Amino acid sequence: MKLILLGPPGAGKGTQAKMLTERFRIPQISTGDILRGAVKEGTPMGVKAKSYMDAGGLVPDEVVVGIVRERLQKDDCATGFILDGFPRTVGQADALKGTLQDLDKDLDAVLALEVDAEALVERLTGRRTCRECGQGFHVKFDPPAEEGKCDSCGGDLIQRDDDQESTIRKRLQVYDEQTAPLIAYYGEGGLLTCIDGMQEIGSVQEKLLSALQAS
Repeated sequence: MKLILLGPPGAGKGTQAKMLTERFRIPQISTGDILRGAVKEGTPMGVKAKSYMDAGGLVPDEVVVGIVRERLQKDDCATGFILDGFPRTVGQADALKGTLQDLDKDLDAVLALEVDAEALVERLTGRRTCRECGQGFHVKFDPPAEEGKCDSCGGDLIQRDDDQESTIRKRLQVYDEQTAPLIAYYGEGGLLTCIDGMQEIGSVQEKLLSALQAS
């Protein structure tokens, strides 16, 4: 099962991807994780990426695609994979298409989670993290027993900088501008299924599985 999971920040991609990986026993490939892994391992593309990162610049598409290519050739991807957070642009999607052709791999499906923007802002700005142990809470959906205090260690709960409303809205704007066009891109290729991500986690998973069975 070779999949791409699309959706804006806070749509629940990570949660759904984890459930799918456990069901199908295939790896979840997050570009952030594999980028850090390639740099740590000192792979050829990891060395290139590090040079850009050390200079404070963005890692160019060709290097990101190269790192994805390195990851897809590992043994645990032989039976499939879930790409989470990649591709981010149509240009990356074109490059990925060529890479998969070179590796003789075909995508089975592209699943897109759709969530209302204001709901995403509420989800993300409500997140709180323990300063001491890192446990996560949500002021509305998973509040601590004592406001502002961690249930586990009693540490102070903080709102991370990337969960500030201004930051969230900027991330959503970037998604709309760069990544949302992938919906049309994969829709034209007949691979896309859009899923209502506003449902309960279990219901979203059921919809994803139904879409995979139909693909």
